[in-house]
Amino acid sequence: MAKFTVEGRNFLVNDRPFQMISGAIHYFRVVPEYWRDRLLKLKACGFNTVETYIAWNIHEPKKGQFCFTGAADIVRFIEIAAELDLHVIVRPSPYICAEWEFGGLPSWLLAEDGMKLRCNYKPYLDHVDAYYDVLIPLLLPLLDTNGGPIIAMQVENEYGSYGNDKNYLEYLRQGLLRRGVDVLLFTSDGPEDHMLQGGTIPGALATANFGSRPEESFEKLGEYEPNNPLVCMEYWNGWFDHWGEEHHVRGYDDVADVLDRILKSGASVNFYMFQGGTNFGFYNGANFFDKYEPTVTSYDYNALLSESGDITDKYLAIRDVISKYSDVPKALLPTPIPKHNYGTVQLTEQARLFDSLELLSVPVQSVYPETMEKLGQDYGFILYTTRISGPRPRSKVTVQEVRDRALVFMDNVYQGVIERNNHSLSLTAEEHDVAVEIPREGASLSILVENLGRVNYGWMMKDPKGITEGVRHERQFLYDWTIHPLPLDDLTSLVFEPIDFGGDPVPEPTFYKGTFEVDELADTFLNMEGWTKGVAFVNGFNLGRYWEIGPQKTLYVPAPLLREGANELIIFELHGMNEPQVTLQEVPDLG
Repeated sequence: MAKFTVEGRNFLVNDRPFQMISGAIHYFRVVPEYWRDRLLKLKACGFNTVETYIAWNIHEPKKGQFCFTGAADIVRFIEIAAELDLHVIVRPSPYICAEWEFGGLPSWLLAEDGMKLRCNYKPYLDHVDAYYDVLIPLLLPLLDTNGGPIIAMQVENEYGSYGNDKNYLEYLRQGLLRRGVDVLLFTSDGPEDHMLQGGTIPGALATANFGSRPEESFEKLGEYEPNNPLVCMEYWNGWFDHWGEEHHVRGYDDVADVLDRILKSGASVNFYMFQGGTNFGFYNGANFFDKYEPTVTSYDYNALLSESGDITDKYLAIRDVISKYSDVPKALLPTPIPKHNYGTVQLTEQARLFDSLELLSVPVQSVYPETMEKLGQDYGFILYTTRISGPRPRSKVTVQEVRDRALVFMDNVYQGVIERNNHSLSLTAEEHDVAVEIPREGASLSILVENLGRVNYGWMMKDPKGITEGVRHERQFLYDWTIHPLPLDDLTSLVFEPIDFGGDPVPEPTFYKGTFEVDELADTFLNMEGWTKGVAFVNGFNLGRYWEIGPQKTLYVPAPLLREGANELIIFELHGMNEPQVTLQEVPDLG
């Protein structure tokens, strides 16, 4: 690869001025079989650089257990970029935000009492060091200074939006240097004084993140970087969606105009995102400002490429702008990936959750409810069960406090749902709260809690899941619990039986299974219309969550997840559906 250097206000490649035009593609949001396709489309649009975060929780899912293969093969992703003569920006910060679960931090950090995140707290830094001791040596051969494509590496991500511990930032910077990283180091923050003051350090280029008003943003950044190149490290050309709100769309004319002004100024830019991809599995994050807001499964982001990698009008408009400032490769675009309508899939078998607990989970006995993290669980669901003596009058069930959404059952009969945003800790039962009467013989109380995604940004990031303190009936705390962790990472032990179509359906969490035939492999989209809330699995792969509140109505199914012949579909539905069938269609519906 070419030699990358910095000289005053300019980047240089082989001693010639270089304007970096970069786009973000997260390898962990795209199936590996499509990495080359997405990178080719990036290059064909005129981009000369690709940027990616590195998600710690992908690579160290359990403490001390590391993974860098398959979808976590960051080295292969970078090697493909190099094969296409793309420069690479790597952002391996322990924290990445990215609307990704816990901002990329591994959930097991929260199992340690007193854990302090993103500061100069030794137990936290010890975990970072253990991770970097494995990660960074993999990246060293790929550095520009060693003949590879990586031209820059981030120290921390938008730290000024979180804290101001300069000793922490310097520790991370020195840690990269000590491990042999000798390419350009940088920080990225919003173009506001408190963010730039809190998030920048000597020895690392300060860059700014914004989506509009580039002149104002670069003027502010220039106050902190008067003698170095100006870079928009995140040009927000779209946005992400939370459950229950409208799908975000930003017109391509506005995006193209702002890019034109950035490039005309001579600054460098990184599109966030070039392609968003998908929060497969349980990896979506959440925000908490005025309330808790989990992110949807799709990370389409209204970016230049759609969630499934298709070229958009925005892509074409941006290519036209880039062509004014740089040569755009001709005839480089790969053949479009086919989409297919596989039609209706009948779900013909079922396995009720309460009948399947011992197949899915090893129960834990505890005096009080424990969080997921304390039990070594990262994602999914967790079921708490206790016995209440009777008789007792109808009284409110209070979860103190629920993270994030709980279904309440008495003797396995559904009573209602408790949600994080509207569940009061007072004795008075509101309309949306759950209250139960206990008969003379007593009753079993079960609470199924769903982790909807740990907070990925801001002051509420310390976000353990499950029941964080206790459960009360009226004012009395309940003790002596049986806890079933339900990460749902292996469903092969489930025993299914034919669906009984007689009588009224019971609103009980249930796994439904069906099969469908595939003659020709193609991308498709699973339409969940008529279903309420749950998770879908194709051939054992967790596609992510669906929820009738939208905006997302379909789940993306990449062709590499399918196989010719029979394919298995399992849906874990929490509440109930209109008919036990779904549709595999050739177009998405994001709301």
